Order: sequence, then structure tokens, then C-alpha cells
Amino acid sequence: MTSTGQPALIALDWGTSSLRAWLTGCDGKAIETRSAPLGLMQIRDRAFAAAFDAVAGEWRARWPDIPALASGMIGAAQGWIEAAYIPCPTGPEELARRLTRVSERNLWIIPGVMQRQPANVMRGEETQVAGALALHPELAQSARLILPGTHSKWIDIRDGRITGFASWMTGEIFAVLKKHSILGVYARDGAAPPTPEEAMAAFDEGVLAAKAAGRASGLLFSARARVLTGEMQPGVALDYLSGLLIGEEIAAALAPGDAPLLIGDHELCLRYRRALACFDHPEVGEISDAALAGLWRIAIASGLPRMETA
Repeated sequence: MTSTGQPALIALDWGTSSLRAWLTGCDGKAIETRSAPLGLMQIRDRAFAAAFDAVAGEWRARWPDIPALASGMIGAAQGWIEAAYIPCPTGPEELARRLTRVSERNLWIIPGVMQRQPANVMRGEETQVAGALALHPELAQSARLILPGTHSKWIDIRDGRITGFASWMTGEIFAVLKKHSILGVYARDGAAPPTPEEAMAAFDEGVLAAKAAGRASGLLFSARARVLTGEMQPGVALDYLSGLLIGEEIAAALAPGDAPLLIGDHELCLRYRRALACFDHPEVGEISDAALAGLWRIAIASGLPRMETA
């Protein structure tokens, strides 16, 4: 939905690989949206101000007094300025009280969240959680949220606050195996692409194999062995591997009685929904993108937005 009101906030989801920006009205809805491949990995010589200007500079020039609020890796030690982690349990109000300011652009950065026992950290996901709670207040009492990605997060919510979480390097492990291991050789050598049905059938096989074994590390080589023995076509090896890794994550993280909710990229959430169905959870809900809602929720709690109506 698009706002037509007076601009109140520049909201930024600024991660490792990309920058998304919204000019929002007084209702928290986007007036205009922009994005660019200007994540931390693409920015050289700490040119964060130039990256901000490339995406939001026109807005800033036209409305110099409205604040900007950012979440994600821009607040890491390698980012524009470090926004220190705050311990859980924590929620939107605590995050709003601990913003870090970048004075040269009237920009504020949301802190990450840390867990001490066992040690764990997140940066950016806390804003997605705040958005999910804003969009679905019924989750505040108790919820289990899954945020698939490079480092997937399983987050526990109680009374509207993050009480604990676990991280899984599923996405990064898959990328490394695909690009740098013998298991990705078929994709790199140009194996014929499978049909969607063939790809998903292989994915399901991987999930079920991981479910039966309870782990995937001892099964990874089967993504190659099954091709060499003629049990599997080369083109579906990566889908099978994806199923193994996601299946292992779910087997380890899913607890009896869980009713998880997925948050994140729709295509990736579809894979997790399919895998969860193999674990007898066929009706898992999904929130495709909660970042803007989370940024607005934290902005309101902090008192940042300009709320003029004319």
C-alpha cells in the first residue's frame, strides 16, 4: 500500500549486499521506494555517505529536516558507525531507546541483539521481528519465528519481546558447497536444468533423508554419489543438497508443539514451508517482508518521525 501524505521518515534496510530505502508518510506507508546493490560488501573506502546520497540524497535535499532510520549490517563494526548490541530479552521499545546517531545525515541506526547463553547475535532480524509484531499483534504473547537466509534465525517471542534465538549457517554452507566444493561441480559444468517438478522432488528427497538421519553432514557426499551411481540426474543435485541442509536445520531446531511462522524472501520461505510440511507442519504462515513495518514501529517508539499533516 502506498501513502500519499507528507513525508515523515526515511527508512532504510541496509544489509551486506543491498540497500533498500522508503520515503514514508505519517501513516508509516511508503510514498516512494528505492533500492541499489550498495550493501557493505559493495562499498569501498567507507563511502557510506555517498551510498546514502545515491539512494536517498534527493529526498534529503527536498526534506532536509526529516530523520532517517536504518537497520542491518550498516550498524556493524565494519559499517558506517557501530550500533552496539543490546542483550535479550528485548523488544521494540528497548531498541528505540538505544539508537546510534550518524549526525552528518540526521541518520539513526537500530542496534543489534545479542544472547549470552549460548552466545549468539543478530543484526537486522530484530527489525523484521518488530515488524511482524506490528503487523500481527496476536504473535506478541508467544511465537516461534523462522527467518531463512544466509544465516537463518529461529527466534522465540514472549510478551512482545525476543527472549532467545538460534542461528543456522544453512544458506552460507549451501553457497560455499555450490561454488567451492565437488558437490557443486554439476551446476558449474552446465548440467541440464531440471523441471520445477523434478527439482522439488529432489528437494523433498533431501529433506526426508535428513529427517530420517537427524543430520546431514554424513549425507552430503550422497549428492555426488547418487549421480555417479545413476540414482539421480546431475541437474537436481543442488536441489537435493538444499533439501539435506534445510532438513537438517529443521530437524535440529523444531521442537514438539512448535507452530512456527516464516518471515523473509518469499521464494526462500516457499522452500522452508515445503520442508516443514515433511515434518508434519503443512500449514505454516508467512510474512513476506516486515522490514518497513519494523522500522516504522521502532521509529514511533523513539519519537523520531515528523508528524506534520500539511
